[in-house]
Amino acid sequence: MENVIEIKNLSKQYKNHSFQLGPIDLSLQSGRIIGLIGENGAGKTSLIKSMLHVIKKDSGEIKVFGKDFECEEIQIKEEIGVVLDDIFFPEVLNAKEIHATMKNIYQNWDSELFWKLVKEFNLPENKNLKSMSKGMRKKLEIVTALAHKPKLLILDEPTSGLDPVVRSEVLDIFWQFIKDEEHTILLSTHITSDLEQIADQIIFLDQGKIILNKSKDEIMDDYGMLKCDEKQFLQMDKNDLVSYRKNKYHYEVLVKNREKALKKYKDCIIDKITLEELMVFMIKGEKEC
Repeated sequence: MENVIEIKNLSKQYKNHSFQLGPIDLSLQSGRIIGLIGENGAGKTSLIKSMLHVIKKDSGEIKVFGKDFECEEIQIKEEIGVVLDDIFFPEVLNAKEIHATMKNIYQNWDSELFWKLVKEFNLPENKNLKSMSKGMRKKLEIVTALAHKPKLLILDEPTSGLDPVVRSEVLDIFWQFIKDEEHTILLSTHITSDLEQIADQIIFLDQGKIILNKSKDEIMDDYGMLKCDEKQFLQMDKNDLVSYRKNKYHYEVLVKNREKALKKYKDCIIDKITLEELMVFMIKGEKEC
């Protein structure tokens, strides 16, 4: 598979010096759904906006489809569909007006697909964005991103504000989008259960740095949550744990090799983890024993 995005030594320092993104090295392959996770302020949106040249990087190289975004922005944008959390159309526009605008911007704009998705999502044609709920706006953003048939979708919190039924419909559309292995999705979200359903790869950002970049299946199979009492915890080989939390009656320990821990600590309970638990324990868990 070819690399859709290649990032080398990307760095961005904000003027108030409160946050720095990078340095980051990253390659994203085609035909995958790649989940981007991390707490608020970890750098997810800054990374995405740097990729899209929405904010100017301080250093590093970003190539999309092998092209430099700064030099070939117009051609690259033809092949990318984008849904950002804070950038969309003026609130006075409605679906008809958005369609009329976008069909003159994108060479590959598909009017039939746009109206098909508008109908599937039960979106009004003449209601302006200001009058729509957050969920309806988000659905219209997704429809607009898909309608020019991009090769790459870059999505920042695309299912935020959607009810579970509509979220399921959106995830199905994402799955259909990448099924031919020629399309790619980079999906930043706090709804980690969505990524557990559809993601192939997880990139975990913390304080502007990548702290984990693995296949989702590898993460879900390898890591585990061990529960034990204080005596068992004190006897543990500390090389086996990633982090831990002490509760009122027991310890919860994030281990990096669940199968090994199952054989080694037979008197302890060791469960599979969720991505949410992984995030919490890697960021908030105690590291020193």
